[in-house]
Amino acid sequence: MIPVAEAIGIVVEQAAPLATERVPLDEALGRVLAEDVTADTDLPPFDRAQMDGYAVRSADLRETPARLRLVGEAAAGSGWRGTLGAGEAVRIMTGAPLPAGADSVQQVELTRELEGGALVEIDRATEPGQFYVPRASEIRAGARVLTVGEEIGAARMAVLASFGYAEVLVRRRPRLAVLATGTELVPVGERPGEDQIRDSNSYSLAAYARLAGAEVERLPFAGDDPELLRREIAGAAARADLLVLSGGVSMGRYDFTKAALRALGAEVFFERVALRPGKPTVFARLPGRDGALVFGLPGNPVSVSVTFNLFARTALRRMQGALEAAPAEETALLARTARGAAERASYLPAALSTDAAGRLLAEPLKWGGSSDFVAFARATALVILPAGAGTLEAGSVVRVVRLPG
Repeated sequence: MIPVAEAIGIVVEQAAPLATERVPLDEALGRVLAEDVTADTDLPPFDRAQMDGYAVRSADLRETPARLRLVGEAAAGSGWRGTLGAGEAVRIMTGAPLPAGADSVQQVELTRELEGGALVEIDRATEPGQFYVPRASEIRAGARVLTVGEEIGAARMAVLASFGYAEVLVRRRPRLAVLATGTELVPVGERPGEDQIRDSNSYSLAAYARLAGAEVERLPFAGDDPELLRREIAGAAARADLLVLSGGVSMGRYDFTKAALRALGAEVFFERVALRPGKPTVFARLPGRDGALVFGLPGNPVSVSVTFNLFARTALRRMQGALEAAPAEETALLARTARGAAERASYLPAALSTDAAGRLLAEPLKWGGSSDFVAFARATALVILPAGAGTLEAGSVVRVVRLPG
């Protein structure tokens, strides 16, 4: 057995970033940047009013109330192009450029227009710089605003659009194939027989893979037929960058995954991890210049979810060039007692919350083991208990990994 951290390190080493491609901005959400993004203009591009009111020279308001002559109006997208002189004011709207000669804005609530709009009376003085955002105070043209390896979220879409990135250079999405094994499996739409269960793993795996940015192909069941399993793996490897199998990786008589991989000439990097749940996890590469990576995950649904998010998701993120491919760990306080294992690190399903002081709390779920997918459905994170940690009481500081989605 190898430690979890060592296994993750091997995955990062073996999963090389894929080729780049340019995509239209409206297709870039969730992709990973393969280029730095720089500002092509100052932001704001002019001194920008923060509220509706009047652009003024603060020197004209040393004594208030003061009456100033209204000489124009500035609106967002339609500025006033003159230069403000002594004793003058310009009506201004939120987002409009501050006129030349003005050094402040007074909010409309402290003013009133007189003589049919020829004058404005202002009740309170202003300070230079009041109620406008100076040009380039947010970013200067030429500055780097986003970095290679950052994922494009909704907020970053606005950044890209603002600086003219109609197309964006990103890494290609990994192609992933999911294969569930076991003669006990039946399709979701069928009623299981006495010794059968519906396939759930291929659906959770496909969902996690899509959340990680992959294009997913779900393959037909391979059953427990070694020859069929070899053909399915070989066929999928010709189309996919990564193949994820569930089931058939333990030491039982019908666990054929490792045998099938070796028969295909795969290089096995690890096959047992000091992890609960998920010890019999296999990671390999099929032969060839661009041989597909393969994960053989345990068959129990909770083990599948834990091992996918620790290892296969790391590979997918690494293939897309993500800055932080491995799962990010945080600290939290245990909300109730949790028990670890003697020889393996435990990654236990938990629900996260915050207390009144804003501290992150992790409550380990009551679950019946690695097959209890109903309890796991309420998990939002995994609580990490190191090997040999024993029993940790409520209030103990622990590390946690958030689950995607």
